[in-house]
Amino acid sequence: MITLNHLFALPELEPICVVAGKEGMNRLISGVNVMESDSLFDFFKEGELLVTTGINMEKDEQRLMSMIVNVYEHKASGVILNVGPYIPHIPDQVLEFADAHQFPVFDMPWAYRVADFVKITVQFLASAEQNQVRSKHTLNELLFHDAPDYAYVYKELDQLGIKTDQLFSIIVCSFDSKKAPTSSLSYIVEVTLSRKYRLLLSIRHDNQLIFLAVQMRGSDLPLASLMKTIRNGYAPQLGTRQMYLGMGNEYPLKEIMKSYQEALLVLRLTKRHSYLQIYEYKDLGAYRIIMDVQEPRLIENFYQNYLGVLYRYDHLHETDLVHFLRVFLEEDGRTSMIARKEFIHRNTVLYKVKKIESILGTDLCHPFAKTNLQLAFMIEDMIK
Repeated sequence: MITLNHLFALPELEPICVVAGKEGMNRLISGVNVMESDSLFDFFKEGELLVTTGINMEKDEQRLMSMIVNVYEHKASGVILNVGPYIPHIPDQVLEFADAHQFPVFDMPWAYRVADFVKITVQFLASAEQNQVRSKHTLNELLFHDAPDYAYVYKELDQLGIKTDQLFSIIVCSFDSKKAPTSSLSYIVEVTLSRKYRLLLSIRHDNQLIFLAVQMRGSDLPLASLMKTIRNGYAPQLGTRQMYLGMGNEYPLKEIMKSYQEALLVLRLTKRHSYLQIYEYKDLGAYRIIMDVQEPRLIENFYQNYLGVLYRYDHLHETDLVHFLRVFLEEDGRTSMIARKEFIHRNTVLYKVKKIESILGTDLCHPFAKTNLQLAFMIEDMIK
């Protein structure tokens, strides 16, 4: 995704200055459009950067202002005004509108040729798009092929200027909506994650954004903090979507599939239990121990010994004691919190606790019992 910030970092465009709406320099740019009429917006596409000399506006500031408002409403990325004989200066009302709407307006000196700007911009966007396609194909080869063509991958990474002798991680951002995330939302995620990681490759896969990343040195921002920034700072862009984030461990390039699988496991657990607030595989704690047990029967027996009898009781009596027990453990046995969460009276809470204790033959307030039951539920998360 290419933004105005990316484009105007080019040294060739240094004479062109943003004079208002600087807060919108992270807008995406899809192309460039030279327009000299304020009535041709049917030919304008979303995301384009408009360039005008004002030759047909006869120095009419109101017509210029009308054009600015129209291109903003047509979701342009910004406007470049070629200041000279037809636009002697940029009116204050244009500057005020641009600042108020975070809509970038640029001052292009008359001596700077519009044709040169168009040529530079088109070449830059074409090159950037080609790199993005290469990035997608490379990451797709790494993650979704049983036997990746590493000769191809190494060649592509070399052309993209990415060193292959380092450790990489996979970050997956997932949404509950089946629709693919919008370009603006994808950009928000990318910019936020870039505060801590170098995002080398990216791809959209169904409702996921997948990044090949390397952590930047000196950055101690926790991933949980970045997630909070996105959820709280960009609520309008998220809308009703629920967003989840998962990151795998670091691996050499040829083992990167492990990182992807770990990231997916984190997503699966956090979707089931949002209260965990875990975003990195390295923070999964006892879940990792469960995964490393080499004898599956040992895990299954442990699970059945602690929860099997309660499941059988629920099945025979059409009760929900297994669900209640999980809530009891999540709320650390706090009666008032459990009652509020389950919409039941506190006496009902106490009754169910006693019932479970009699079925399991244990004291639910004993730390050892709670630890074993919590571990049994963690095993259930892994095997179901």
